[in-house]
Amino acid sequence: MAFASKTGCPLCGIVSSAVHDPFISPRSSGSVREANQPEILWRDDNFTVYREKANPVSSTGHVIIAFNLHVPSIYTLSSSDLPLLVNLRCLATRFLNSMIPMSSPATSPTGATPLYITSNNFRIGFITPPFRDAKIPVTDHLHAHAYIMPSDLMGWWRGIAYGPLAWYAIDDLIAEIRESTSNNRVKSGYDNRRVAPIDFVPSAGSRTGTANGIETTFESLGRPDAELEGGEASPLSLSPSRHNVPSPLRVS
Repeated sequence: MAFASKTGCPLCGIVSSAVHDPFISPRSSGSVREANQPEILWRDDNFTVYREKANPVSSTGHVIIAFNLHVPSIYTLSSSDLPLLVNLRCLATRFLNSMIPMSSPATSPTGATPLYITSNNFRIGFITPPFRDAKIPVTDHLHAHAYIMPSDLMGWWRGIAYGPLAWYAIDDLIAEIRESTSNNRVKSGYDNRRVAPIDFVPSAGSRTGTANGIETTFESLGRPDAELEGGEASPLSLSPSRHNVPSPLRVS
């Protein structure tokens, strides 16, 4: 099987534990075994989300969104994975929003509501190889970091991995894939990409083909379904707040 779990990979172990031990939580009875488990926040067909508690970069909130498949890097992704990346961004935003008081959602100049609302204090993205977070040394299992500024626990050495040399913001990744595949161009120079029209369509730019109608789209790594394609997992549809946190775990 392509991208099968890898023996000894810490993230594969966390993904597996979310499947086999769906009720383990740091908020439960507090045995030694439970205390050593990551705080799993979400599990679906594509992602496992957990709170980084051992070595967070922010005291306010730091979550990691791991691909369930042992995908080696962002360079494995293709245009067909755009809905997957949009869904990842929605999940990250939702959980970060759940860690702070929810502000009033913004709207676009047309009055329509975009698929996601992020705060300027949120950072969501990937650390690209060969760089890595020295405290979370996983380089060959794709995962995104999402945290709330300020990064008061980062330190200067870890800051290299989260700095401009190694950090790939998910907004930039989505926009650049769309620029290369879609006629609905999204340029990185937008002052506020949250109101770009293309962001109202999760799958925009995900299909490719030739002028004679032959489709050349690669198969997606994920398992897109109606929920993912429709953007229904966005934070806006669930309106999270400190007192309305998403379900602790969703196991398919």
